[in-house]
Amino acid sequence: MEDAVSAAEANRNFSQILRSVKEGHSYIVTSHGTPVARIVPTKRSSALSDAAKATLMARLRAQPVQVVGPRWSRDELYEE
Repeated sequence: MEDAVSAAEANRNFSQILRSVKEGHSYIVTSHGTPVARIVPTKRSSALSDAAKATLMARLRAQPVQVVGPRWSRDELYEE
């Protein structure tokens, strides 16, 4: 069953609504009494997660390495 929530109430209680959605609840968001959106739990898809991870890793690999500050040797890092 979906609970109705006004847009203003959803805005004020968004974190609480997200926690509730994570537990399986659904909401219909209304604006001036008219339904405008639905907040529902997503279906976990390992294929989707794997594709998102692969896309992110490809993007990170394509970025140039940024060298910030001096380079230290391992001995210098652990020097007392």
